[in-house]
Amino acid sequence: MVELKRDLGVWGAAAIVVGTVIGSGIFLVPKKMVLSVGSAEMVFFVFVFAGLLSLAGALTYAELASMMPEAGGEYAYLREAYGPFYAFVYGWTQMWVAKSGSIASLATGFFIYMTNFYPGLDTTIYQSSWLEVKTGQLLAMGVIAALGFLNYFGVKVGGGVQVGVTILKVALIALIIGVGLTYSGGSTANFATSIPSSTGGLAGFFAALVAALWAYDGWNNVSMVSSEIKNPQKNLPIALILGSLAVMAIYLAANIAYFYVLSAGAVATSDRVAAEMMRQIWGTAGANAVSIAAMISIFAALNGSILSGSRVPFAMARDKLFFQSIAKVHPKYFTPANSIILLSGWSMLFILTGKYEQLITSVIFASWILYGMATASVLVLRRKRPDLVRPYKTLGYPFVPIVFVLVAGALIVSTLIESPRESLIGVGIIVVGIPFYWYWSRQKAEN
Repeated sequence: MVELKRDLGVWGAAAIVVGTVIGSGIFLVPKKMVLSVGSAEMVFFVFVFAGLLSLAGALTYAELASMMPEAGGEYAYLREAYGPFYAFVYGWTQMWVAKSGSIASLATGFFIYMTNFYPGLDTTIYQSSWLEVKTGQLLAMGVIAALGFLNYFGVKVGGGVQVGVTILKVALIALIIGVGLTYSGGSTANFATSIPSSTGGLAGFFAALVAALWAYDGWNNVSMVSSEIKNPQKNLPIALILGSLAVMAIYLAANIAYFYVLSAGAVATSDRVAAEMMRQIWGTAGANAVSIAAMISIFAALNGSILSGSRVPFAMARDKLFFQSIAKVHPKYFTPANSIILLSGWSMLFILTGKYEQLITSVIFASWILYGMATASVLVLRRKRPDLVRPYKTLGYPFVPIVFVLVAGALIVSTLIESPRESLIGVGIIVVGIPFYWYWSRQKAEN
């Protein structure tokens, strides 16, 4: 049997962490956050809190990833801790909604920023009662197809592109941060500004936290390619921890720059806060520079998402809980080629439907249940499988994973209270997969 090849080094792994986390969120979420918590100081606090929460997850996943360096990441942890059903639910949700919807959202964001330079991309070329197709959607589909094609030819190729594009985008973001922090018209007095009307209270805090966690989402993606990382026992913990720390530092520095130039009120009225900051400093050229940085940032996040996300259905198929053709490894390129084609193709269809944003909102509820369970698996496996070799042990165990699980639980409850309809749809996505699990598990037992 042809197996995946360990061609991804520590820098490629770290680039997946940084590259998939930093997408469009750094340019967009401060508005929602300040409207929720009301002040610049609270936005800083929530970003740090969300960063520390993500770091707690990364510290926990570092133990799991070094202990079980298998394709699929959380899929393998859930299977080992709770059994195949929960692993299947995770993989099912990732394939059909969470990861594919995220890829569709990123690609659409790419085309939206591109319209700043080519307004014609927003032109409708086909419309019916149930479908509207814009030129930019075709561009977004083309970007996904190109990156899927690239990753088809080897994890080394995809990883090399990930390193290069991530370095470029971090350099551009660093330039934007530097320009903001050295602006002569900026003022630290803006850090103490607030807006008169905001959600406030606990509800406001959780609303801002959800926005911040969306910006941090993706730190776990590198675990999905564990079976293709060189010396995973050493390199996976390094990539997870250093990558998460780097993202937290970049996000905090970016928001300090935003609020140094803009007051809380200005941020609250700006859909694209980074572009507004640069427009104040460099005019239209500054706003265009942010659009270019955003497109490069989204491109890197897209590449990392396709590279990592395609390993989840592959892992399911290897366990005979998905279409068996998806379990094949390309004999020449050593990639899960069919899985890459399936994920890329389904994500492209998502773009045409235009419904992925609603589904992403719904799947947050289901996803965070599974994230919490995956993190809790480090506690379960310490008791259930003490015999497993643990090259790295979670720093701050058991406090760190327990804090993550408790906050995940609070987010789940908050989402259920604030968005009961979307939460029930999220559960419905899981329920739809159950008959398929029964069918594939029965087929597996018979064979």
